[in-house]
Amino acid sequence: MSRRPLIAANWKMHGTVASASAFLETLVGRVRPGGPEVVFCPPHTLLPAAVLVAGGSEVAVGAQNCHWESKGAFTGEVAPEMLAELGVRWVIVGHSERRAMCGETDGVVAAKARRALDLGLRPIVCVGETLAEREAGQTLPVVQRQIGAILNACKVAELARGAVAYEPVWAIGTDRTATPEQAQEVHRAIRAQLAAVDGQAAAALRILYGGSVKPANAGELFAQPDIDGGLIGGASLVARDFRAICAAAR
Repeated sequence: MSRRPLIAANWKMHGTVASASAFLETLVGRVRPGGPEVVFCPPHTLLPAAVLVAGGSEVAVGAQNCHWESKGAFTGEVAPEMLAELGVRWVIVGHSERRAMCGETDGVVAAKARRALDLGLRPIVCVGETLAEREAGQTLPVVQRQIGAILNACKVAELARGAVAYEPVWAIGTDRTATPEQAQEVHRAIRAQLAAVDGQAAAALRILYGGSVKPANAGELFAQPDIDGGLIGGASLVARDFRAICAAAR
């Protein structure tokens, strides 16, 4: 099955209204229908400006996180309804940095994905192993456990409205990248796990790679049969590099 590539820019805690607007202005005229689907995920403070600049274009706007509740005493959190009201269409859930630094468990990530889907948002659900887990030969068991938690809350056909992102923690922001063969092995295992539940939906679901993707390695990664695009961190901060990565996905 042919899957449209998806490239998502995760700006993490970077950017200003001016820099986000300038970044988007370089993209909106270049992203065409039929090419890779492009999503821009800046910090929450930049979302209104991003939605304004990207409005009416082929570039969608996503958030980097949401809560699993609609409202309540959750200081510092943002409800998915708040994102939807702004015109945000995508949201990253379960990024390894939030799992590690904010203590997000598999259950929390699953609850966030479930709530995002209920509100019509398209989640990018992140999974991946640490360096210690890879060196212990636990890559596939760890990723399969994380995927299993998501499947306890969401159907595969629902997940296919968004995407899954495999991001080996040891390759994020380290200049270490999984080889195309290493990444493909995990992507293939993820798709097989999903296919055991719903083969048709698993064939349609896009699985992204995240972990020091750059213009120099994007083409080789995206050429793998089960890698359907990327969740791009540091390289997305440079418009030229991000455009080159998008071009590699064609």
